[in-house]
Amino acid sequence: MTRIESSIRGLFLVMLLFGAGQCCSVAEESSVSGVTGLSPGFLAGLDSLQVGETMRSSSSDIWDWKNGNSDARPIGPGETLVIADLEGPGRIQHIWNTIAAEEPGASRLVVVRMYWDGEEQPSVEAPLGDFFVIGHGTERPVQSLPVMVSSEGRARNCYWPMPFRKSAKITVSNEGKVPVQAFYYYVDWQKLPALPENTPYFHALYRQEYPTSGEKNYLLADIQGRGHYVGTVLNVRQREGGWFGEGDDFFYIDGEELPRLRGTGTEDYFCDAWGFREFNGPYYGVPIFDHYQANGRITAYRWHIADPIHFKESLRVEIEHKGAAFDESGTVRSGYEPRVDDYASVSYWYQLEPHKPFPRWLHGEERLYPEYLEHSEAEALIERAVATAGEIELQSGSQWSSGAQLFWRPFQQGESIELPIAIENSGRYSLRLALTHSWDYGIVEVWLDDKVLGSPLDLYSADIQVKKYSLACEQLEAGEHKLVFRNKGKSEKSDGYFLGVDAIVTAVEE
Repeated sequence: MTRIESSIRGLFLVMLLFGAGQCCSVAEESSVSGVTGLSPGFLAGLDSLQVGETMRSSSSDIWDWKNGNSDARPIGPGETLVIADLEGPGRIQHIWNTIAAEEPGASRLVVVRMYWDGEEQPSVEAPLGDFFVIGHGTERPVQSLPVMVSSEGRARNCYWPMPFRKSAKITVSNEGKVPVQAFYYYVDWQKLPALPENTPYFHALYRQEYPTSGEKNYLLADIQGRGHYVGTVLNVRQREGGWFGEGDDFFYIDGEELPRLRGTGTEDYFCDAWGFREFNGPYYGVPIFDHYQANGRITAYRWHIADPIHFKESLRVEIEHKGAAFDESGTVRSGYEPRVDDYASVSYWYQLEPHKPFPRWLHGEERLYPEYLEHSEAEALIERAVATAGEIELQSGSQWSSGAQLFWRPFQQGESIELPIAIENSGRYSLRLALTHSWDYGIVEVWLDDKVLGSPLDLYSADIQVKKYSLACEQLEAGEHKLVFRNKGKSEKSDGYFLGVDAIVTAVEE
């Protein structure tokens, strides 16, 4: 997709957002002082006078807003920043934020919480990245109706309407070990004269299982009360290769023993078919898909905007974790058995308060994959990297773990770069690489010592992305080994042969 095509697509989605705004909002049509209050974002209502005062809470420079530029807030380890403390009645219409953080997995270590009407326990509790669709502690663009993420995954926006009667409080907490250098934010809202008596409140909850286990289905949501379910985000990391997504979705409504809504497969629930592929859409999409490999990541979202799931007393949402199973020789034994993979999710719904207390919160590093805790930054190897030609340099940016990557500019096909890999103890290892994809990157072949690992990797992408690869297991002896990237050319769409290595993990295979 060209940049012009991407811009047109973005404009189309904005038009969809306004045109479908009635579906995105809590259904409401009330009359206050003779003026009709229309749901925000409804294009047909813009030529009518509307109720409310336009308000904003932001990180704008509060010391010298005319001449200053101190428009961000740091968040130290263990600290909490209040980004909105609002007096109702009102409705939050838009939240934007971006952060500067160097800690690997920062988007999973930073947590957003929302409290309505002075409640002690939050109605929204999720890692920042997962709430804005992209989990795994990484960043990636998203284009959908209620959530839009741009700037290679760094500019996060949501348009879920969030009404409140008395008050609204939104906090952002840093549960990592490294300070968030800067957090920028807008919270745009309308102060209203009143809300209808039966207005439900917005809720979102993060869950995870590392790993899924046995015959028990993965639990997406367990809700008590009256309301409607509006969305699911699922982030999966495969512990082995093959197709993971034969699992069906089940919706148990109002205490029914049998699920009223029964699915036909994981990709079917997310409105795709015959497996997954990367794409974004207004109501559903798969912004991350690592092609069925061990340690491959998948992110899928499904918004129930046009088809909300109503419940009067309770709702329980489950999905099976079934798919390909292998015998000891690595041969496929079955295409439909319970799998052991890493699942994490965010469920979104509206309901009348009070809501069921959320389960115990998994703090900080409990939400990270092991490679975030034990990994090597490739840029640390720059001084020892050797290339047959081209330039090697440090490249900075928030999309990379620790804020930087090793960047190599080869001149042409056939050139290579060599990096040293230290192995402390002999054993069987897998090599995991975090490699950058962009519009001017090439195709590389990966070698460890004198053996090629897998097929060449095409690093072209229309935008900047960091993807992770898990390469074949190897028996490695203690000592230093050579990791070599050989340039095999470039795709027809690419403008260059570049290579960016963010992180390298050598993991012991049990």
